[in-house]
Amino acid sequence: VEKYRPQALSELVSHQDILSTVQRFISEDRLPHLLLYGPPGTGKTLGGITLARQLYREREFGSMVLELNASDDRGIDIVRGPILSFASTRTIFKKGFKLVILDEADAMTQDAQNALRRVIEKFTENTRFCLICNYLSKIIPALQSRCTRFRFGPLTPELMVPRLQHVIQEEGVDVTEDGLKAVVTLSSGDMRRALNILQSTTMAFGKVTEENVYTCTGHPLKSDIANILDWMLNQDFSTAYRKITELKTLKGLALQDILTEIHLFVHRVDFPPSIRIQLLIKLADIEYRLAAGTSEKIQLSSLIAAFQVTRDLIVAEA
Repeated sequence: VEKYRPQALSELVSHQDILSTVQRFISEDRLPHLLLYGPPGTGKTLGGITLARQLYREREFGSMVLELNASDDRGIDIVRGPILSFASTRTIFKKGFKLVILDEADAMTQDAQNALRRVIEKFTENTRFCLICNYLSKIIPALQSRCTRFRFGPLTPELMVPRLQHVIQEEGVDVTEDGLKAVVTLSSGDMRRALNILQSTTMAFGKVTEENVYTCTGHPLKSDIANILDWMLNQDFSTAYRKITELKTLKGLALQDILTEIHLFVHRVDFPPSIRIQLLIKLADIEYRLAAGTSEKIQLSSLIAAFQVTRDLIVAEA
C-alpha cells in the first residue's frame, strides 16, 4: 500500500473532476479552505498531502505545512496553542499562505471544532485549512460552511482495475481474470483494501484466483451460498439446519456474511413480488437482531424458517 502511494496530484487515479478544480484554484492562487470527505481508501489524505507537495518545495515544507492526524492530540488546547500560533505567524521570505492539514477531523471534539472556526476566520489572510474526514455529519455546520466541500466517493471498478494491473505487473503476481474481479468486488471501492487483499492472497496462496481471494478474506464462496440457498428452499428444516451448521463450522463462516450474500441472491432469484417483500423484511429483522448480539444458532433457525415459509407460500400460490 505504501510502496505504490502516488506522489503527485496527477498520479491519483480517481476523482479527476475534483482534482482539476483544485488545480485551477492553485494555478489562480485562490485556494479556499477545503473539506474532503468520503469512505476510507479513496484518496482523501493523499489528496491533501500531494496538494501540499505541489504548493511548497521540499525545504519549505516543514515551515509552511502543519499536518495533524487523529493520533496526535487535537483537543481545544492544541487548537488554541500550536495551531493558533502556526496560523497567526507570517513567513518573512515567502509570499502566499501556509497550509494546515487536519486529517480525520471528525475525531475532533465539539469544543475543538468550535475553537477552530474562529481561528479559520481570523487568519484566512495567511493560512488555509484542509480538513479531511470520513463522516461529514460529525463536522459541525459552522466549519462546513467555511470550507469548500469535496466528496471522495468509492472508486469504480473501471478506475481500480488499471491501477491494480499496474501493481500486478510490477510485482509479477499470478492473477486470474475472476481473481481480479473478486478483489475489486470485495474491496467495494476502497483502493487500500484492494491492495491489501491482493497482497495477503498472494502471500497465502501464491496464485490469486476467485476461490483463493474469498478463502483468504474469510468470505463465503459463491458456490457455498448457492448451496445454502438450495438447502433452505429444497430440504426439510432439520436437514438444512444440520448442513448449514456443518458448512459454517467447516469454513468458519459468520452468519452476518452469509446473510449479506444471500440478500444479493434473493434479488436475483425470481420470487413473486409479495413473497419477496416478506422475505426481505425477515432478512432485515435477522440482520438487526444479529447486530444486537443475539445467538447465531437461533438466528440461523430463523433464517431457514423464513425461507421455508417462503417456499410453502410459493407452492400454495402455484
